[in-house]
Amino acid sequence: MRYSSLDRFLREGEAALARGPVAMILAEDAVEVESTIAHHQKAGFRALILFAPAEMEIPQKVEADIHRVDFDTAAEGATQQAVNTLIEAAPGLWMYYCYNAEYLFYPFCESRTIGEMLAFHTEERRDAVLTYVIDLYAGDLDRHPNAVSLENAFLDRSGYYALGRDGPDGQPKERQLDFFGGLRWRFEEHIPPSRRKIDRISLFRARKGLRLRADHTFNDEEYNTYACPWHNNITAAIASFRTAKALKTNAGSTFDIHSFKWHNSTEFRWSSQQLLDLGLMEPGQWF
Repeated sequence: MRYSSLDRFLREGEAALARGPVAMILAEDAVEVESTIAHHQKAGFRALILFAPAEMEIPQKVEADIHRVDFDTAAEGATQQAVNTLIEAAPGLWMYYCYNAEYLFYPFCESRTIGEMLAFHTEERRDAVLTYVIDLYAGDLDRHPNAVSLENAFLDRSGYYALGRDGPDGQPKERQLDFFGGLRWRFEEHIPPSRRKIDRISLFRARKGLRLRADHTFNDEEYNTYACPWHNNITAAIASFRTAKALKTNAGSTFDIHSFKWHNSTEFRWSSQQLLDLGLMEPGQWF
């Protein structure tokens, strides 16, 4: 079903917010929108809400299975507006957000649904899941000039690191780190400092007053932690072409980049086990 505005969706699309988990996809352009939708439908989200510019064309057969909201995803603060509006509309619901050409992976996702994973996480008294945005890129930019190819995707197998996250008092925040790596690290001269982090709290339980901030953290500091005080928790990964696509479509960087591959590139197998083996997510106590 299609809605001409976010306000109209809130009035007429209550069914989408009746039960979670709910996935929100923000389409910044038309690249791999259909595959992004299909991937998250397969994961088991009960409803999928696509925020996309009104002029973007999507096949009717795809639109029929989702809730499409006409929305200016290029506007300043668009992500926070969309996510925070739905948080206020459906407190208590588990939610997820990503962009087109991004694909969620969590431990054992090939055989377990997102609902099963979140049920376990809820039993551990956790209301948010830390996700790492892992850059994907096409191995051959001559064949794939926008750097996007599902069949020829690569990722960095090393080069990831974390730094302590300081609070307003200059002291490190408890159980919070800033994570870096991938293309945002290797091509940092083209990335503003505020956008170099690869951590994102993409999975979370909505509640009144909760707010997503521009740096992909929340105003509740416990939501931003990587683990609870007593043991490690599940973390997940978002395999994402978003940075590669931006670097190759931006006039300020595209001519400086002839290939994203380097000695630490490896072919992406579209497997949660590969991400686990590389240490890019962990199952915590879930086996």
